Amino acid sequence: MSTPDFNLLVTLDVLLAEGSVARAAKRLRLSPSAMSRALARLRETTGDPLLVRAGRALVPTPRALELRERVSQLVLETQAVLRPAEQPDLAQVTRTFTLRTSEGFVENFGAELIARVAAQAPGVRLRFMHKPDKDSTALREGTVDLETGVVGKATGPELRTQGLFRDRLIGVVRAGHPLTESPMTPERYAAGKHISVSRRGVEFGPIDEALQPLDLQRHIATIVAGFSTALALARSSDLIASVPERHTTNLRTGMYSFALPVSLAEFTVAMLWHPRLDADPVHRWLRSCLRDVCV
Repeated sequence: MSTPDFNLLVTLDVLLAEGSVARAAKRLRLSPSAMSRALARLRETTGDPLLVRAGRALVPTPRALELRERVSQLVLETQAVLRPAEQPDLAQVTRTFTLRTSEGFVENFGAELIARVAAQAPGVRLRFMHKPDKDSTALREGTVDLETGVVGKATGPELRTQGLFRDRLIGVVRAGHPLTESPMTPERYAAGKHISVSRRGVEFGPIDEALQPLDLQRHIATIVAGFSTALALARSSDLIASVPERHTTNLRTGMYSFALPVSLAEFTVAMLWHPRLDADPVHRWLRSCLRDVCV
């Protein structure tokens, strides 16, 4: 069986609505001869004359009258399927989105994001997942809808990304720490006992690389997986935490923060999502909410 030409549905719909080859041709911006050929193909396909001459006019056959409403509805439904998705009424949306982020990101931005989402779409729920690595499999498989982090070599090349804010590493100690008593120098900084933050448990990082040309080396007292854990330890000890500035604004209240006495490049924290969700109007709205709370 040959594949039907679905374009003929549009032609048939217009012909039955106009009842005239000339008017149908004008409406579809075709020549009268092209429309006549299209009518001939429709007659061949349906096995029915569809429109027959009665004096100087064309009148529909019983088969044409039977098809008219069905064809019109089919064309409307096809047009609805093929046009871009419209923004739904957010107040009526019921949906759960899974976001994979660091614990520090949730603690710093999560409350405001949840409040913003609830105010506009009370039926939307956010589920936050811990981010143990930068593997993109969860985004590809659809178990994660949106992710935040620094785009790196492990990021899937097909993923969509958009920067949220620029950030830099800073040093943080408890109030009254000995480091707060005089100007910070690379030597004083390196001489303290440090908390290394690494999801993979790696001790050596960018700070250590920046200290090397100065012939300095940090003493790493402990290694933790997240910035909030590092800040909690630093708050109740003489340990030094080195954390992202914007990422941890709400977590450093009452603590002493200082610029690192070494040269380190800033980095961009971005949101990442799979292309399958790029045009989803509700997902697009969620991305705009996340951008807004990170401004």
